[in-house]
Amino acid sequence: MADFQTDRRHALAQVAAFFDTLLQLPDGPESRLIEAMRYTMLSDGKAFRPYLSYAAAQLFNVDEVSAIRVAAAVEAVHCYSLIHDDLPAMDDDDMRRGKASLHVAFDEATAILAGDALLTLAFEILADEATHQEMSKRLELVTALARAAGMQGMVGGQMIDLQSPQLDLDAGGLTRLQKMKTGALIGFALEAGAILGGADEAQRHALTGYAHDVGLAFQIADDVLDVDAKSVNLGKTAGKDAADGKVTFASLLGTERARDQAGLLVEQAINHLALFGDDANGLRQAAEFVIKRHS
Repeated sequence: MADFQTDRRHALAQVAAFFDTLLQLPDGPESRLIEAMRYTMLSDGKAFRPYLSYAAAQLFNVDEVSAIRVAAAVEAVHCYSLIHDDLPAMDDDDMRRGKASLHVAFDEATAILAGDALLTLAFEILADEATHQEMSKRLELVTALARAAGMQGMVGGQMIDLQSPQLDLDAGGLTRLQKMKTGALIGFALEAGAILGGADEAQRHALTGYAHDVGLAFQIADDVLDVDAKSVNLGKTAGKDAADGKVTFASLLGTERARDQAGLLVEQAINHLALFGDDANGLRQAAEFVIKRHS
């Protein structure tokens, strides 16, 4: 029977081992770039997105090597986004995952390059034959990740987020922003497992619905934590959204209504998994983790 915490720790350890082997320090000045990539990739994160990818793949008994490689690609894109998000030109945050942001620990130019390298590395991982023997599957993974990470997804959402203090967003606009910025990569994580496993239309539809609701609940919970949590527990600077004048679900709805909304979304997400039976218990627990976490 699937268990979220056990499988999350396993996925985290396997992904970390993958990058520890892949990101060996070379001789020469480019080693500083690899060192910066290691600083981010081997830090202590929640591994939520790679877990979702791994768990979705396990629903279809996907080969472990393939599942971990795709989970690693998801984490590489997520970490690239965090590096760039923290830059002075973006959210200007000096703290990430309980330690100095990469541009503080190294420098801005190195942080930009490390983010660029991690994004491109994700596609290199997916395109490699070791990820899946079928070229069509690898192409589908690459296309889906490009869509999730690009102008229609994460990067487009970041652009809206940067402009949000001037946009006076309502609930619909904020939901669209977060569906792109946060939800798109979460959606890919679930979709990737379905692609690897050859899921049928009903199974893909269930995972897409789950991803949508979990992704939105995750962002609402993040907004509430930004108000209620302390930086030492959050792992990043608390109160940044309010200080930057951004509209969030917490500011729009109030923290109590926002919590209630996140709870309803988690219930909906869990309902989407009915057709998978007990095999999806880990994903059910992951949905509940979204609103119980402290960072």
